[in-house]
Amino acid sequence: MKQVSQLENEVQDYYGKVLQGSDDLKTTACCTDISYSTQIKQALKNIHDEVLSKYYGCGLTIPTQVQGLRVLDLGSGAGRDCYLLSQLVSEDGYVLGIDMTDEQIEVANRHIEWHRSKFAYGNSNVNFVKGNIQNLKEVEIQSEDFDVIVSNCVVNLAANKQAVLEEAFRVLKEGGEFYFSDVYCDRRIPRHLINDKELYGECLSGALYWNDFLNLARKVGFSDPRIVESRRLTIENDSVLEKTAGYKFYSVTHRLFKLPELEPASEDYGQAVKYLGGVQEEPACFKLDNHHLFEIGRNVPVCGNTWRMLANTRYRKFFEFYGNFERHFGLFPVCGTEIPYQDNTEDVPQTQQTNEPSCC
Repeated sequence: MKQVSQLENEVQDYYGKVLQGSDDLKTTACCTDISYSTQIKQALKNIHDEVLSKYYGCGLTIPTQVQGLRVLDLGSGAGRDCYLLSQLVSEDGYVLGIDMTDEQIEVANRHIEWHRSKFAYGNSNVNFVKGNIQNLKEVEIQSEDFDVIVSNCVVNLAANKQAVLEEAFRVLKEGGEFYFSDVYCDRRIPRHLINDKELYGECLSGALYWNDFLNLARKVGFSDPRIVESRRLTIENDSVLEKTAGYKFYSVTHRLFKLPELEPASEDYGQAVKYLGGVQEEPACFKLDNHHLFEIGRNVPVCGNTWRMLANTRYRKFFEFYGNFERHFGLFPVCGTEIPYQDNTEDVPQTQQTNEPSCC
């Protein structure tokens, strides 16, 4: 396998020199296939065209209720998501983007003043630094310094994925979350494909096997990873399709909460919650993940982990909570061990996207 430094140099070259814009991509891995809300659409209109043209994300990595928060973007590229978040956190919040590609950082920094003026802010609330997301200490990012971390189709490009997750866990405040989109595979990818510069740069051969990702996340402290959205990627380039024959790739948005009391399984304590409304982006229904959609005013039984994800985070004031952890009733029904992602290329019922008041 290639040395870490060689992989990183090739990624920098691919995103700094080979790709001049999103039209140069050969697959849909680094493309976002999602319907934006009215709020996001309006915010995107306020972002500079050059920044938009150099966007290579695979999902919408913008969680709800971020006003006034400190947000870190891992692999911020030309800054699209940072400038989007800049508007959502408001002038009282703060956004820091970190990327290792000079050409991308240059574009992001070139438009800081343009966006400050566009947003009518007295001072910019965005900064960009050059650095490696596998070692945030090198750019002096302190422990427990951020409320939210986002990342958009970048973790798969890192040679040491565990280091990225460890650093994300370190710099998050307790109760904060790592909300990110990335590419995963239905099996482990062999070395000869990992060493393919084109496949790696297109966010395919650096993808983790989905179950390896879950195990890594739990190992570093993110005990209960939750899926927000998932979709099967299509590959229309003949050369790339031939090289990856037999492999299925998925774009997935996860949210990982830094909550030390989360358990490795969905345990039943007889608890329930009720959404009171108030989250600006979700006035009628609050979506925690692809298993949990909370209608306003409806009592919903939940497992202990879901209870904590709502009670011990920024969402607490929007819910009423019933029950405690004094009595245990065993496991909630679990999802099993099959691949948990939605395969939109096949006629598969969307059993994971449900309004039923169940928790697993």
